[in-house]
Amino acid sequence: MLAAMSGMEREYIRDRTLEGHESARKRGKTIGGAGVTDDDMLSMALHLRDQESLHDIAKRLVITTGTKRSRHPSPATVMRMLREHDEQAATAARA
Repeated sequence: MLAAMSGMEREYIRDRTLEGHESARKRGKTIGGAGVTDDDMLSMALHLRDQESLHDIAKRLVITTGTKRSRHPSPATVMRMLREHDEQAATAARA
């Protein structure tokens, strides 16, 4: 009985959190930490995109600002940066 109530509570918290994230997005707020990418990093990633894997690209890039300065971004960050660039390019091409 307690396990069922615990599962329902967990589901309720998850739903409320997702609603809060959606509400924040509609108001123009971003969810997550500070961005670590910049234009130089994007141009280097675009140059290496067809030649190397995401892991290799991430190893060659270096974060230049913030608390993670002098570290390498994760492959997920590189993938997100490239995907956002592609989406912006597609939107600009449609306009």
